[in-house]
Amino acid sequence: MKYAVAKKITGMLLIGSLLLSGCQVSLSPQAREAAAAVDQADLPSLPPGEQLKSSFSDSRLQGMIGIARNEALQLFIDEKTAEIAVLDRESGQIWRSNPADREQDGIAAGINKDLLSSQARLSFFNNQGQSSTVNSYTDSIGHKQVSYEAMPSGVRVHYQFGSTERSIEDLPVKISKERFEQKLLAQLDKAGERALKIGYTEDKEEGVYVRIDKALQGLQLSRALKAFDTAGYTEEDLAQDHAEHGIDQERSGPRLFMMTLEYELDGENLLVRVPASGIHFPEEYPINTISVLEYFGAGGMNEEGSIFVPDGSGALIHFNNGKLQYPGYQQDVYGPDLTMKLREAGSAEAKARLPVFGLIRKEGAFLGIIEEGDAVAVVNADISGKLNSYNNVYPSFYVMNKSDVTLQASDMVRTLPKFQKKPTASDFVVRYAFVGGEKASYSGLAELYRNYLLQTGGLPEQQAGKEEQAGIPFYLKLFGGMTTRQHMLGIPYDSTEALTTFEEAKQILSTLTEKNVSNIQVRYAGWFNDGLHHRLPDSISVDGAIGGKKGMRDFSDYAREAGIGFYPDIALLNVQSKKGFKPNKEASRTLTQEPAVVYPMNQALQRRDRERSPSYVLSPNKLDQVTTDMLNEMKSISKEEQAQSLSLQDLAEQLNSDMNPKKQLDRTEALGIVTKALEQIKQQAGSVVAEGGNGYALPYVTGLTDAPMSSSQFKLEDEEIPFFQLVVHGNISYTGSPYNLSTYTNPRQYVLKLIEYGASPYFAWFNAPNHVVKQTDYDDLYAANYEQWVDLAAEMYNEVNQTNLPFAGRSMKSHEALAEGVYRTTYDGGGFVIVNYNDFPVKVEGQSVEAQGYVTGGEQL
Repeated sequence: MKYAVAKKITGMLLIGSLLLSGCQVSLSPQAREAAAAVDQADLPSLPPGEQLKSSFSDSRLQGMIGIARNEALQLFIDEKTAEIAVLDRESGQIWRSNPADREQDGIAAGINKDLLSSQARLSFFNNQGQSSTVNSYTDSIGHKQVSYEAMPSGVRVHYQFGSTERSIEDLPVKISKERFEQKLLAQLDKAGERALKIGYTEDKEEGVYVRIDKALQGLQLSRALKAFDTAGYTEEDLAQDHAEHGIDQERSGPRLFMMTLEYELDGENLLVRVPASGIHFPEEYPINTISVLEYFGAGGMNEEGSIFVPDGSGALIHFNNGKLQYPGYQQDVYGPDLTMKLREAGSAEAKARLPVFGLIRKEGAFLGIIEEGDAVAVVNADISGKLNSYNNVYPSFYVMNKSDVTLQASDMVRTLPKFQKKPTASDFVVRYAFVGGEKASYSGLAELYRNYLLQTGGLPEQQAGKEEQAGIPFYLKLFGGMTTRQHMLGIPYDSTEALTTFEEAKQILSTLTEKNVSNIQVRYAGWFNDGLHHRLPDSISVDGAIGGKKGMRDFSDYAREAGIGFYPDIALLNVQSKKGFKPNKEASRTLTQEPAVVYPMNQALQRRDRERSPSYVLSPNKLDQVTTDMLNEMKSISKEEQAQSLSLQDLAEQLNSDMNPKKQLDRTEALGIVTKALEQIKQQAGSVVAEGGNGYALPYVTGLTDAPMSSSQFKLEDEEIPFFQLVVHGNISYTGSPYNLSTYTNPRQYVLKLIEYGASPYFAWFNAPNHVVKQTDYDDLYAANYEQWVDLAAEMYNEVNQTNLPFAGRSMKSHEALAEGVYRTTYDGGGFVIVNYNDFPVKVEGQSVEAQGYVTGGEQL
């Protein structure tokens, strides 16, 4: 789909043919004048639309007409407000795009009141990079700029946002104290004075009043414009004030935007689509984000329920939890784009791995599945009591991104905005799936999503059960070699030092096997191209320091004979060495056209450490060729027809764009390239273990490490849940962070978490003494010598294996809190485990559970 971007948009858009068509649209007199004055050839026009026909009605939805129905759902729309409602025919549950009782909201005022009646909101930039918003109620319905088209199973709604009315650009950015007080305030009554004092703040040092853009929106902007008019402020005055303070502000055309929303019934689901072809905006006002159905199903202050957000393993925000002092929830799906933004802190923040969100009430729940545009999606949620009386969750999508370029000449510094060259090349599609009261829980929503993934090929086939498995997996990451800076006769040089040779790795695995650890799955990192921070894998040379190609082949044979999974670890997206890599040609570009780099985190200070060597973000334009070259290299090393099983360090963990204007790839386009690479690797390598577990990677992996085992525990959240585990258990084996490199201080708590979440133990080791990594780029591996951990690892494995093996290969049916610190996980077939994290025994559901213990029961096949 292609965007149509109007270079000049004015109040136009409804032309003669539209007016003759009998559509449900009218124009203000100003808009008609503007429409007559503009050359229509280079402008998109609001589609004429049609009078919708009512096919059925429902007494509970006064003012709405029925426009589509199937065996499961009925779809209604109000032509005056463009709001929709979906009726679940079996449960009788009604889901509305906007709260039915919003007019009685005692908290919302001004623009926040209008937003409760809106179905879409656009944020956009002006040419100074400042952000503003328009919404479909204030800026489209309010101007009667909407038209409708019937679809076979739904309806298409076209919105035009804005009009030719004046904007904030008609007000001075700065005005001298003398002119502000004498030319303006002195001419106004108290209401006019108040309007200007809300919109301007005094800078006493400079002797000026400065415009507050955030304060001048909606009604406050109208009041300020009226006050300036009353005081006799003219265009000449505006030019004089800007000239006096050296402000070069180009006056742009009217801020008019267009967008289409499509609602379509698809079986038991509602599909909501924003087609890219229906988005139009002036070149001077690029759209930053589009938010859709912000208050769909929103819960009021007198209702009980929870919001489900995809933070890490999953989290719940309970309705009306009173946490008014904390910010709303907001997370990018699949984590941040490292080309676009890199947070200084926040390494402890879990990523939103799955493109889903939901809302749960006792009588029913819905799950939102972001089907298209997920790579540029953001999930937002908030509670009642802040801006209005509702608890809500909704998606936003990035259309155009912005960065800032700082220019310096002599002692003058100026910051200019730099915008993405082309808008996101994707439709935005959200599937709303509904469940009745008996399934209205996060477990019910997870089952719904799991079934959806199975039907659409989003999960691999179910894994073998306990009869076929020697045990649950024991995941082990071994560190091969590291490159350090050495000196000889004062001359610096790089040297690859062994942390674990292939021979030493055999000894470690032999020790584990002797301690009854089975089904060992080894991720071997730092084995080629100069160790852990290896060069680009388009050519591969096994490091001689750990045994070279022969040592690797011997180790592979050893692992195969011992029934051990061997997964050589490779980073494809982050290039950690510049050897053989040209950042200016092969790295992704930021919006400021610099190669995108990532500095390692300083865990102690929780910020990026710019004293250490960065890695470069590989352009997705290069990924296909690098993947092909890497697989060919692996074939030659393994001496087999197929490439060896692989461990992927970053391909399931992150997703990045390339803002190079000559070959721009936005994040949705990069997603297509990454999934193609994953498919290619899966076909040739067979078995794949990956870090992270972003939703798009799930069909291609057999195992996951560093999968989400907790949420970020944001202050607004109330409950941490294993939504991710409920979705993937039985199809993909998984584990969290390595125990010895994690924040766990109590091994008992770690074991209980593995049992509650149906996960496997995981350790990260090397053979060398711990001190060898001190004062190197690898000092975060300070506790990785295997000898101090091997006994504990075997003890953990044997306990967790005994408990979790009966549930291997079986889907997780439900998870619930039975009491404070007590949780029950139930599997397909009825088997269950109850875990007690408390320091005292508990009795729940007829079961006695020891302190920091667990019990199993039910049908354990």
